[in-house]
Amino acid sequence: MKMHFCIPVSQQRPDALGGRYVLYSVYLDGFLFCKVRYSQLHRWNEQLRRVFGNCLPPFPPKYYLAMTTSMADERRDQLEQYLQNVTMDPNMLRSDVFVDFLKLVQLDTFSITTEKASLDIFLPDGRSIKVEILTSDTAERVLEVVSHKIGLCQELLGYFGLFLIRSYKEGKLSVIKKLVDFELPYVSLRSSEVENFKVGLRKWYLDPSLDSRLMDCRAAVDLIYMQAIQDIEKEWAKPTEVQRQKLEALQKEDNQTKFLELSQEVWHYGYVQLDPCTCDYPEPGCGTVLSVGNNEISCCITLPDNQTQDVIFQMNRVKCWQVTFLGTLLDTDGPQQTLNQNLELRFQYSEESHWQWFVLYTKQAFLLSSCLKKMISEKMVKQAAENPEMQIEVPEQGKSKKHHSQQSQKDYSSFLPRKSKIKTAEVDCGLGTIKEEGL
Repeated sequence: MKMHFCIPVSQQRPDALGGRYVLYSVYLDGFLFCKVRYSQLHRWNEQLRRVFGNCLPPFPPKYYLAMTTSMADERRDQLEQYLQNVTMDPNMLRSDVFVDFLKLVQLDTFSITTEKASLDIFLPDGRSIKVEILTSDTAERVLEVVSHKIGLCQELLGYFGLFLIRSYKEGKLSVIKKLVDFELPYVSLRSSEVENFKVGLRKWYLDPSLDSRLMDCRAAVDLIYMQAIQDIEKEWAKPTEVQRQKLEALQKEDNQTKFLELSQEVWHYGYVQLDPCTCDYPEPGCGTVLSVGNNEISCCITLPDNQTQDVIFQMNRVKCWQVTFLGTLLDTDGPQQTLNQNLELRFQYSEESHWQWFVLYTKQAFLLSSCLKKMISEKMVKQAAENPEMQIEVPEQGKSKKHHSQQSQKDYSSFLPRKSKIKTAEVDCGLGTIKEEGL
């Protein structure tokens, strides 16, 4: 599935010969990822093409004359589409030529050299583990170092991830984004313009039944047990009073297995909860708290009369979704490093045999989109396991395996960086065909 790359702004810079060049600000999941020149991307594309041949998406052509404004905008859009499409091939994502280039541009953008460093990785119970890394180590590599230090089985790494987390003095916690494999956690933490950010280790699956696959690894059980306790303390998971009393008794006994078994029955166990935001349902401007997991989007909506209403959207009735950046980034050298203002995620949903769009205005739109993709991915894995004749290529936990099928993996989401240029991607989440149209 496509990653949330976008290039909402570019800058003209003078070069050493008295001419000018364009520097593109590339954002990933709403955060500034790197600033890069067309010539750098062009050389990278040529290196990728030597390894992967013509399976690469088309790269924007060179212009030998001065570009007009419309030509510059077109190139920016084309580069954006290229970055989104080139990440759809899992083999390419894991290749040295892909990862080494992205490591280099991240370091260069934030003027960080490769050297040894210490990095604190926070566990769900609030403790941190200090690991010795290189500043150029990717999230995938840092996760391997952390897992080795805590004794987490290597074959279970796909069930966990590193996250950028923001903590507040009053004890509130926000999961901001999951770090993708080729991101550099040290750089992401250093480059963040927001205070109180830290890198945390959390499970990365949204089907609670997958807990059962981790029960033979002591370190994995410890992690999901810690996270279950944290989610209840933060009121992300919502046990009844009877369940709470039983869970507290099991916690006192340190009976992790029974605690996790009972947790499966708790409402919103294993879900990701987002910060309060607004939506357009049942009318514009209603406040809502989103919880995502177990193949559904759960909304606790505050109505105009201050009453609350719980609304559940099942993922098997979601046709497609889009993330749109509604604002404008100026051509500036300032610290404009996030797009997490003026974001919306809209999804098309089947309700009473007709399709309807629902809109959510949330700073965590990219995280929400990642969660929706994760649930689709887990659904595909389950379908492949249940029906071998219809096996499909599946990402994440099965990323090292390729299955053959008449149906290939589809992209379920699109990122729409500028309100003035909108595309829709109509996708059947039942693994149907994709229909893209420009408006």
